[in-house]
Amino acid sequence: MIQTFNELGALRAQIAQWKGEGLRVALVPTMGNLHGGHHALITLAKQYADKVVASIFVNPTQFGPNEDFSRYPRTPEADVAGLEQVGCDAVWLPSVEAMYPLGVDKTTQMHAPGVSEVLEGASRPGHFDGVCTVVARLFLQVQPDVAVFGRKDYQQLAVIKQMVAELSFPIQIVGAEIVRDEDGLAKSSRNQYLSAEQRPLATTLHRTLLGMREGYVAGQTRTQIEAEATAALQAAGFQVDYAVLRTPELAEPTFDGGGRVALIAARLGTTRLIDNLEF
Repeated sequence: MIQTFNELGALRAQIAQWKGEGLRVALVPTMGNLHGGHHALITLAKQYADKVVASIFVNPTQFGPNEDFSRYPRTPEADVAGLEQVGCDAVWLPSVEAMYPLGVDKTTQMHAPGVSEVLEGASRPGHFDGVCTVVARLFLQVQPDVAVFGRKDYQQLAVIKQMVAELSFPIQIVGAEIVRDEDGLAKSSRNQYLSAEQRPLATTLHRTLLGMREGYVAGQTRTQIEAEATAALQAAGFQVDYAVLRTPELAEPTFDGGGRVALIAARLGTTRLIDNLEF
């Protein structure tokens, strides 16, 4: 039977009991409206820990003024039922007041220099400050031994790894592989915003990433790869924020060879989608 917690003291008491029994605890932070990709994170977390806590919190500090905080789908009852089915042990459901007791405008903020300021950070100023702020609080609240994040948010994972390393959080960070629909579209809560006509077009993201990998293997220049990817997305009706090739550390490559990650962020109508491919 899954346990749900709305009060921090009760959650901490349960975690203290588990740790007193010598059990390892994993945290899977989410914003709810859960799908198969989130459930895969729980399954992976169970490989690293004895008990798994999922948090559900739509974090206001990571949304910009014109973004979709107010309409972000909130489905807590269905979320808890789905988490129970995949073996999650506990759900932390904090209120905004519990997470930010002095109010959102007066919260102590976190910032990870460098890696948080490019790509998504440039397109969504302040976004990763909000991510770091809420994740640091969740780490302090739950005090997990391990935390699991999806690789679909590649830059988010990189930002969190930097924060954890710099602040010496005693937490193992695990990145989970991207879960995709059969046609290649990465699972995302924002996919439900797509219309019936837009949904097939959204698969262009994954096909474009595969094309970027093929271009790199074939020896095309980075400039050529990025230009062709942008053109392919625009031809399908996307407004492109970026379609780029980077090193695994998200730096601009200075020479050919070595591992790469292709990253895309683009809007189809009013829906902003991101995806990436490591190779």
